[in-house]
Amino acid sequence: MILLISIYIDLAIGLILAFLLLSLLVSGINEAFVRLLGIRSKFLWAYLRDTLDGGPGEGRSWIPSKIADIFAKLPFSKDDPRPVHSPDPAPPVVEPMRVEPAGVPAADGPTADTAEDLVVEEAVGALAAEGAVEGAFDRLAAEVPAPIDMTARLYERLQEIDHPKGARTSIANIPPERFSGAVMELAAAEENGIDGLLAKLEAIDSPLAGHLKGVWEGAQRDMGKFRKGVENWFDGEMQRLSVLYGRYVKLVVFALGVVLTLLFSMDSLEYGKTLLRDNAYRTGVTAIVGGGGDGYAALKDKCASVEAGVAEPYTCVTESLSSPALVKIFDHAIVSVTIPPDGSDDPSFHWNGGAWWDRLIAPGHWPGYLLTMVALLFGASFWWDVLRRLTGVRGNRS
Repeated sequence: MILLISIYIDLAIGLILAFLLLSLLVSGINEAFVRLLGIRSKFLWAYLRDTLDGGPGEGRSWIPSKIADIFAKLPFSKDDPRPVHSPDPAPPVVEPMRVEPAGVPAADGPTADTAEDLVVEEAVGALAAEGAVEGAFDRLAAEVPAPIDMTARLYERLQEIDHPKGARTSIANIPPERFSGAVMELAAAEENGIDGLLAKLEAIDSPLAGHLKGVWEGAQRDMGKFRKGVENWFDGEMQRLSVLYGRYVKLVVFALGVVLTLLFSMDSLEYGKTLLRDNAYRTGVTAIVGGGGDGYAALKDKCASVEAGVAEPYTCVTESLSSPALVKIFDHAIVSVTIPPDGSDDPSFHWNGGAWWDRLIAPGHWPGYLLTMVALLFGASFWWDVLRRLTGVRGNRS
């Protein structure tokens, strides 16, 4: 009974180690792509663009909403949501927003949009009467102020926590205290403080106006409570964003797990059988060393199945014990690596394209592939914790 329990414990440890190694590989590849493409930073600033300036178009959002957006749009799109990196410190003086607050239109008079259209039409008509129609729209465009970019204004207050990493900002985390401080600085630049900032945010149709207005009214127009309320609101938004980012990461990790499982042709069920056979063989060798004859059959079968040049018992046992099942976990990959046991030669690489494809399309291996893909979803930290509990290894505690 004790021997049977030991065999199953060895099997569990072997499978857990296999899942741990593959999970570490998946996590490493995912982290490399995240850092190389600046995914965390892009995800944060995509949310800020949606919150401060709105989406890039009607009914659209900077935050990816489809699977294609997760794998292609956000990482590789030319429309990078991040502001351009600036090596300069934050400007000492915050300029007020160059926009007139939206007022209530008169009942009988033209609306704000209509009045603006009338001014443009009159200007074009005057230029046309003078024979200067050509270039009229260019002159008007030069006089019309550029649209307000609230994301860029926020970045100006955060430049000091940025560090150079390409042409775009690398800020991937904004402390809530720093965000609320930036909002207070933007409000202090307006003539009427918070009310002036809210009026101008409403004038440019910024979604931030509704959030800040709710916080401002909830704070009963108290500046201290307002700043604390902005901190709490932004902290809650970052937690919600982290949950959303985690969901997207799981999709990416699953995709990487599928790719690596197929590339390495990792059949968990077959690997479990290999572990059991390996354990039975080693038990047989131990029995022979201890003077028993029960293990001779396993040793004889093992050595008879290898090439004639390795059939000598001592060499056979040495080769088998130095190549446990864990070492052979990636033997069926599309490109296998062989490491000499004595270390005398360099590792050799072998192309297994034909055998790998035949193994890949064999329906008998599909259940094992599916089990491996599901196991990799749990992540390396999960399998490390299971291995630690199973082996009794305790983590360091400060």
